Amino acid sequence: MKTLVIVTHPNIETSVINKRWVEELNKYPEKYTVHELHKVYPDGIIDVEKEQKLVESHRNLVLQFPIYWFNCPPLLKKWIDDVLAYGWAFGTNGGDKLKDRKVALAVSAGIKQEDYSEEGRYRYTLEQLLAPFETTFLYCNANYRSFFAFYGSETEPGEMVPGTEIDPSTNELEKSARHYLTFVDSL
Repeated sequence: MKTLVIVTHPNIETSVINKRWVEELNKYPEKYTVHELHKVYPDGIIDVEKEQKLVESHRNLVLQFPIYWFNCPPLLKKWIDDVLAYGWAFGTNGGDKLKDRKVALAVSAGIKQEDYSEEGRYRYTLEQLLAPFETTFLYCNANYRSFFAFYGSETEPGEMVPGTEIDPSTNELEKSARHYLTFVDSL
């Protein structure tokens, strides 16, 4: 069975990192199903039954998104709230659909890695900020497998240092795309 990658990016066309990761995943349709929430649900109305069946038809689940105000984009939060329902993802009467399913995150962080530290600018590690996702999946008895991250070089919120924007042809971006597939394959 394939791995389902739920991609939630409000504007994937202008993305550098997430767009590159999607391009890499799409090279292997026999291994990965790329499901872009903003393209499927531009109105934000999620077909819960369809999404649950999609998750059930895959072995592993990866949530891919940019860190958005130190969290996930709102559509992904809505997807989690709606799809991971009582009686399906947890609870009695069939609430076991995520049991032992391998789940991981893939995030583009935007900020330098050293800023995501207890001594850094934002005082929390990325692992700490992503803990609610881990807790959610543990609550659903899934096999949470951690996260893959690409860190950026932001200096002030919303302001990039001139000349440090990531060029899609850079070696770092290409390495991250290859390492991302290795991470997903190792689930």
